[in-house]
Amino acid sequence: MAGSTTAERGERQQESSGPPPAGRFRPPRLRTIVVLAVALVVAGAGTVWLLYGSHWLRVGQVSVSGTRVLTPEQVREAAEVPVGAPLISVDTDAIASRLRQKLPRIDVVDVERSWPRGIDLKVTERTPVLLVQKGGKFVEVDDEGVRFAVVSQAPKGVPALELSLSRADSRAASLRRFGEDRLVREAVTVAGDIPAAVARVTRTVKVRSYDDISLELSGGRTVVWGSSEAGAAKARALTALMKAAPGARHFDVSVPTAPASSTS
Repeated sequence: MAGSTTAERGERQQESSGPPPAGRFRPPRLRTIVVLAVALVVAGAGTVWLLYGSHWLRVGQVSVSGTRVLTPEQVREAAEVPVGAPLISVDTDAIASRLRQKLPRIDVVDVERSWPRGIDLKVTERTPVLLVQKGGKFVEVDDEGVRFAVVSQAPKGVPALELSLSRADSRAASLRRFGEDRLVREAVTVAGDIPAAVARVTRTVKVRSYDDISLELSGGRTVVWGSSEAGAAKARALTALMKAAPGARHFDVSVPTAPASSTS
């Protein structure tokens, strides 16, 4: 058989040197790679300059929200936000830590960047549920048992906490076993379980031991609560007892399944 002609071989060579089949990757040319690399470097340098060197993205204002007792100025002063610094470089975690350390009244704080020039401080203050009298002042205690502030005037509607822990009697054993902080937390738990109508007239939460907590209400009325256990059941029992015996002055819900009341 005769071999391929010169023309046929030329056609085959032309076909093999033509464009690559569809779907086959063609590597970019060196010039394209260089142009892209230069563009990325320029864009990166511009971004860095904009964030760190530009005066447009520097801290210019600090806003405060959520305060009740504290003033916005107190929060700003404690936060020590570096006004004038690049906004991107501000350590928001450090600011939050400073606020909680310097202002124990703050329970939760969110520190957020507000582009292009602001820092927002959103605080939630602790709410006192009990007061411990100390000299002529009052220590505020929140619902976690944290003693967070000393005030000269008692807030309205917040009962006093009285720790009657005599070390000379059997109550000393309760104090040694649980500790004063634990007993304060037990009182806080009781304060949180008191029915709303009763809480409004509660003047004192008295703690003698872990299982001997009582309430002193307005008008000389008293409630024997017992321990902080079964608080919801005790609250229901007290509400029902007060409705059934409106003239009673003493109530005992230490055993909620067998509550009792008396007029003397």
